[in-house]
Amino acid sequence: MGAQVLALFGVTSLLMWALPLWVLYAFNNQLFPGSEGLSQQSTTLWSGLLAVLSVNVVIVFYIILALREKPVAPTPHPDPAFLAKAKASLAKGQAQDQDQSQSAGSSDKTD
Repeated sequence: MGAQVLALFGVTSLLMWALPLWVLYAFNNQLFPGSEGLSQQSTTLWSGLLAVLSVNVVIVFYIILALREKPVAPTPHPDPAFLAKAKASLAKGQAQDQDQSQSAGSSDKTD
């Protein structure tokens, strides 16, 4: 599962780097239909805007895939030593409570 996560991270990282460069190159070399008639300023503006948009699309794609993954963490298991100490402590506390209630009951009878 870890290798798949790393592969997904690597692919999306590569896309976040390469896709905006390709958009800039394609726009500046009139590879997009309709970009031939734009002025230099408009070409720069639209190519930059589309490059930023392409990065955001890749980020959204990565987030969606990350949210769809199943968690890898196993179910938590308590420490056996801690459990044994906790059970012993509870048993000791219950025994003390019983002793106190019995001693309180016997002192009421002696009065």
